[in-house]
Amino acid sequence: MNLGQLCISRRTVTIAVAFVGLVSLAIGAHAALNKRSLDAAKAIGTEHTGAIGTSNRIALVIGNGHYPDAAAPLSQPINDARGLTAALRAKGFDVDVVEDATKDDMARAVARLKDKIKPDTVAMLFFGGFGVQVGRESFMIPVDAAIWKEADVRRDGVSIEHVLDTMTEKGAKAKLVVVDASRRNPYERRFRSYSHGLAPISTPENALILTSATPGKVADDGKGQYSVLVTELLNNLDSQSGAATAFNKTRISISRASDGEQVPQVSSSLLEDVRLGG
Repeated sequence: MNLGQLCISRRTVTIAVAFVGLVSLAIGAHAALNKRSLDAAKAIGTEHTGAIGTSNRIALVIGNGHYPDAAAPLSQPINDARGLTAALRAKGFDVDVVEDATKDDMARAVARLKDKIKPDTVAMLFFGGFGVQVGRESFMIPVDAAIWKEADVRRDGVSIEHVLDTMTEKGAKAKLVVVDASRRNPYERRFRSYSHGLAPISTPENALILTSATPGKVADDGKGQYSVLVTELLNNLDSQSGAATAFNKTRISISRASDGEQVPQVSSSLLEDVRLGG
């Protein structure tokens, strides 16, 4: 091999090595870019879901609208559940939302809520649909309930007091409950003795409860996208006030707008107001 051939060979090797290095650098940069993109997508996904599992503000939202025994579906509870879910997630709540829930669906949802509660947790329950009182206890009615007598309500319904007891048992810091179920229900003529609306809900320590009407009263559905209760509640949740203030403003607004025909009930045993956001 002469000197010229040796120089060409060395030059070729040098160029090949440089090319390989350049390709490796490009591959590494591309991989790093992809990793950053993937990490960013994961971060966006976590933010979108409200950092599920990490929030100290949790909510179970149930909207039941399609009851086989009803003359027509209830449109507002589904809309209410979706609207309230969006509002609560925007405030940092970890929200579990269930629509047209069966008895099993509701039992599993309550169990999921129970598993998330810790001593520093603010736990919230919303139910929209049909509610029935039996004795002095109020029950949320699932869409697959087969109710012909009062005993069926206890069998197929989900007690609001039971959910509150579950929150208390787990040591929740504060318990918030909104029940929009004081509707005239399709089961009322089947009972020998029947009471309209809901029974007074027992308020455990550090709890705040809002219902759409006073005990024993019924509230007719309006024609808006949301129920009257949820419409006013969403308006008041947008403010910077705490839960007690928002619930009381909702009660006052509805009472005034209806000239006292519909007066929501607020019961509180909170030691201090609960911030809903931030």
